[in-house]
Amino acid sequence: MSRNAGGLFNSVRKSALHLAESGADVSVYALEDEHSAADLPEWAPVVPNVLPVRLGGLFPYAPDLTRQLAKADHDVLHLHGIWQLNSRAVNRWKRRTGRPVMISPRGMLDPWALANSAWKKKLVGAWFENRNLQEADCMHALNASEAASMRAFGLTQPIAVIPNATDLPDIAPRVPRDGNKTLLFLGRIHPKKGLSELLSAWAKVCTKQPDLPQEWSLAIAGWDDGGHLGDLNQQIGELGVGDSVSILGPAFGAEKDRLLRDADGFVLPSYSEGLPMSVLEAWAYRLPVLMTTECNLPEGFGEGAAIEITTEPDALSETLITALLKSDLGPLGDKGRALVEDRFSWHHVAAQHRSVYEWMIRGGDRPACVQVQGA
Repeated sequence: MSRNAGGLFNSVRKSALHLAESGADVSVYALEDEHSAADLPEWAPVVPNVLPVRLGGLFPYAPDLTRQLAKADHDVLHLHGIWQLNSRAVNRWKRRTGRPVMISPRGMLDPWALANSAWKKKLVGAWFENRNLQEADCMHALNASEAASMRAFGLTQPIAVIPNATDLPDIAPRVPRDGNKTLLFLGRIHPKKGLSELLSAWAKVCTKQPDLPQEWSLAIAGWDDGGHLGDLNQQIGELGVGDSVSILGPAFGAEKDRLLRDADGFVLPSYSEGLPMSVLEAWAYRLPVLMTTECNLPEGFGEGAAIEITTEPDALSETLITALLKSDLGPLGDKGRALVEDRFSWHHVAAQHRSVYEWMIRGGDRPACVQVQGA
C-alpha cells in the first residue's frame, strides 16, 4: 500500500477509493514497509489494515492476515499480486468460507515474468500458488494479452478483462519547443524495463546523429528494484553518454507531476507489462509515447498515440532518430489524452469491478467484461 509497490500504489489504491466512493464497503489489507506510515494518508478516506511483517526476503509474512480475514465478514476477497505468502491466507479464507475470490496477477503470469526466477515460481506454485489460482472464482486481466497468458497457464475459470485507469491533470495542449527537450522514462528500475538496451541504443544515436543530444536528453526516474541502478550507472560511464543521460532517482507526488509536465516525450522499452500505469499517466499529460508491444496497449498504436519500439539496440536507435528528429510528435500526445479520457477513466473502471463483484456474489447476467472459456 506504499510507493514500494510502484505502479500498483496508484492502480490498486485508486480502484479502492473509487469503489468506496460508489458506495461499496471496502477493506484493504497490506504488509507494512518503511514507507507505509508516510503513504497512509494517500488512502483517505479508506484506512488500510497495515500488518506487521514477521519474515522478510523472498517471502514476507504477516501472521495476522489470516486472523484479520477470519474475523471479518467479507462478501468477496480480491487478491492483487501472486507468488507471495498472502496467497495462502486468501486460499484458506476461500476454503473456510466458501465465498468468492478474485485474483489479479498484475502481469505475473506473462511469459517473461514466469521465466524470470522460474525455479522459485515452480517451487511456490507446487507449495501453494497453483491451488490458490485454480480455486479462484474469477481472474482479473488488464487486457486480452494477459487473459491469454492465464489460459496458457491452464486457468479455466471466468476472466474479467478490466484495464487500469489514471487521473486527468489540468494541462493545455503542448506547444513544440526548440532544443533542450527531454525524453523521460518514469518507473521501476528493473531489467525487464529494457533500460540497459535503451542506453545502448542511445549511445548509437549519439554516434549516428551527434546533433541529437544537443536537442534531446534522456532522463531516467524511478526507484531501484534489486540493485539494477548500479549496473546502469556503470553502463552510462562506459558508453560515454553521461552528458545527455541523467538518473533522477524516485519521483512521487509533486516531483512526479513536475517531471511529466516538463518532459517532451515518454519511453518504455519494456519486455513485459500487465498494463503500465506510467504510459497512461504520460498520455494523461499529453506526452507522445514510445513503447514496445509488450506494454499491452495496442490501442495506443491503433489510435496514433504511440510509436512502436523494440528492445534490440540497433533497431531502437533508428526509431529514436526518426521519432525525435524527423517526426511531428505533438499529435501523439493529444491522441493519447483523448484515449485516456475515453477508455481509461477511474469511474468506468470502478463500475466494471463492482459489477463483477456483485455477479460473483449474487449470480445473474454475466457482465460484458467477463470472458468464459469456450464462449
